[in-house]
Amino acid sequence: MSSIFLDTLSGIKTSRPPIWFMRQAGRILPSYQKLKLSHSFDDLMKNKELASKVTLMPINDLGVDAAILFSDILIIPESIGMNLEFTDNGPKFHNPIADDKVNDLLFDPSKLNHVYSNIKEIKKNDKKTPLIGFCGGPLTTFLFMFRGNEKDKSFNNALKFFYSNKKESIKILDKLTEASIQYVEGQIDAGIDCFQLFETYCGIIPSDLYKEIILPLSVKILDVARDKNIPTIFFPKNFNDGLKYINSDICDFVSIDWNLSLEYAREVVDSSVGIQGNMNPRLFYSSYEEIDMYLNGLLNFGEKNYDWIFNLGHGFLPDIDYLKVKHVVKWIKEANWNRK
Repeated sequence: MSSIFLDTLSGIKTSRPPIWFMRQAGRILPSYQKLKLSHSFDDLMKNKELASKVTLMPINDLGVDAAILFSDILIIPESIGMNLEFTDNGPKFHNPIADDKVNDLLFDPSKLNHVYSNIKEIKKNDKKTPLIGFCGGPLTTFLFMFRGNEKDKSFNNALKFFYSNKKESIKILDKLTEASIQYVEGQIDAGIDCFQLFETYCGIIPSDLYKEIILPLSVKILDVARDKNIPTIFFPKNFNDGLKYINSDICDFVSIDWNLSLEYAREVVDSSVGIQGNMNPRLFYSSYEEIDMYLNGLLNFGEKNYDWIFNLGHGFLPDIDYLKVKHVVKWIKEANWNRK
């Protein structure tokens, strides 16, 4: 399969940067909102026809260059024994981790089978569009496992446990990593074309501590894809100065959040690693003129950096106007990037 997205990941020079968005599968799309009126989030994830439909919506509705699997990072904790519910206020575990429950976590790979069916259905319905598979980073999934109240956004219980029970924490992190490795293998066998690891809460602990304890686990997960020649994207949100540790031994591309400029990230990250990002999704609340000013400011970076994928610095917010998103996709595709 040849596409501007996969070509960029492979180091082939293209006429423009490819574009896709995190959280593009649903959320801001009217077609998705309509579907949600008659189906729960769980239904959409576990029914292969519906999951395929939602995954491919942004290709038709926005015109992006790649699809990302419609799923959720928390199905890994669910596969090792956590009782997960998706409520209107967010995900909730009915059996959050406590000191005496660590040894009860047992991996059941059959709980992930629906995802592989979804991938096969997506590839059957669209053979041309590259499909990105993903899972959550070990630290991010770990944090959610201690949350019994979906309205609690602090992760204080998880952080307290992490700092006071390092040995037990590492046991949980290892179980998450082993389950994630099998999950990535299953996604690859089912047909994904690229793999992204979402470490959304990387910055919740100091970068040196993340590098010491978590990064080796993240690399283990990423290596599964790389060993099978599947290109990898690593998203360590708010890693900040930790980006200096990112080199080609870790991933092929690294996704940058909006707190850092692309120019700074390009200086800090090893030159052998490509860059993805990093528009602030809140810019979509601005006027079309202000959005265009922002995009014009990227032309110089885009002209010089062929190893750049346009994306957000995190996912869409639910009330963003999808017409403005569609405008950005059209702009990226039609701009003169002055690439030779």
